[in-house]
Amino acid sequence: MRPAIRLSALMRLPVVWVFPHDSVGLGEDGPTHQPVEHYAALRAIPGLTVIRPADAAETAEAWRVALEDLSGPVCLLLTRQAVPVLDRSRLRPASGLARGAYAISEPGGRPDAIIAATGSEVALALRAQDELASDGIAARVVSMPSWELLEAQPDEHRDSLFPAGLPVVAVEAGVALGWERFADRTVSVDRFGASAPGGEVLRRLGLTSDAVTTAVRELVGGRSPRLSPRPTTARRAAGLARC
Repeated sequence: MRPAIRLSALMRLPVVWVFPHDSVGLGEDGPTHQPVEHYAALRAIPGLTVIRPADAAETAEAWRVALEDLSGPVCLLLTRQAVPVLDRSRLRPASGLARGAYAISEPGGRPDAIIAATGSEVALALRAQDELASDGIAARVVSMPSWELLEAQPDEHRDSLFPAGLPVVAVEAGVALGWERFADRTVSVDRFGASAPGGEVLRRLGLTSDAVTTAVRELVGGRSPRLSPRPTTARRAAGLARC
């Protein structure tokens, strides 16, 4: 389908492409059906908006954004596995999806670190937040369903989510490619998947709350300046203008 998706972006057609099997959590379907490299491949297509919602509420908002707010093609990456409907009584509303990323859960005070996640991994990030809180580490959880929608926002929005000096751990059930723009470390899947029960595959491939909390603890314990500044939206726009 890639040629057709690419042409829909080139022609700026109002098409919604829906992909319903977006994670290694498929389990027994095996590595051929576990699209670990496809998130990055789709995000590489100019003019295509990729949205990976976390739950039913974000999925409904993703459809609204695709139909009302956008004029070009959109990819909705949805999971087949069971994921919880997140309790919005203690979380931020799903309308934050329209800005590409939003702080779905704050720790109560100033955060020590940030966990950014997409899709089914947002629930995993929220579990890690609770586990870190028991150790006295305050983590903000950012649901980040769409890089493209985020990059369309003013720099102030991104800077408010990811303040300079705070370590960022990204969690996504796919290759880490591209996350270096946002995160200091990733909990990702940089290999093809496996055929086994979904929960077992996730555990064996390291997509666990323990892996996330370990990454956060290591970064918080060894705070150091970021090796290189991440490009701002303005810098990226300037680069595109020069091209």
